[in-house]
Amino acid sequence: MNKNIKKIAIVGPESTGKSTISQLLAKYYKVSWVPEYARYYCENLVADYTLQDEVNMYYGQVALEDAILVTTESDFIICDTTFITVKIWSDEVLCETPQLVLDALPERPYDLYLLMDIDLPWQDDPLRDFPEKREYFMQVWHKELKALNANYKVISGLGDERLENAIMAVNDFLGV
Repeated sequence: MNKNIKKIAIVGPESTGKSTISQLLAKYYKVSWVPEYARYYCENLVADYTLQDEVNMYYGQVALEDAILVTTESDFIICDTTFITVKIWSDEVLCETPQLVLDALPERPYDLYLLMDIDLPWQDDPLRDFPEKREYFMQVWHKELKALNANYKVISGLGDERLENAIMAVNDFLGV
């Protein structure tokens, strides 16, 4: 695996435009995009998810990312979320996080995180659970990113302004 490929992660609470922004950024920069594995996984669940499901989502997200890293010709990739989401959801819903996820957090860093702000209106989706806890989860994201000593920027704005702010943050990171 080429260790020189930078990883830019688009993260944040539910319904903040992560998937949209990550795809638009990948298209704008003409780089590879890593989709959110948990969305595909959860669409097929027939019962409440368990700690084992969280482990499976961790492995799925890492496998998708690794597959993109070994095949991309880009200098950087855009990741629609990361497995930090597994930690946040495990802590919140199951009151524990799988140890392999905790162990992997410092071992699999990202070069830049774009933390999507909660300034977008909530969009209902069967896979979204906590419309009333967006501020709480925004605080959780700040706490988790700070605990990793992560390089991150909060991205706000509606419509094109949000994308423009994300592009400015990436350009600043890339030095262009």
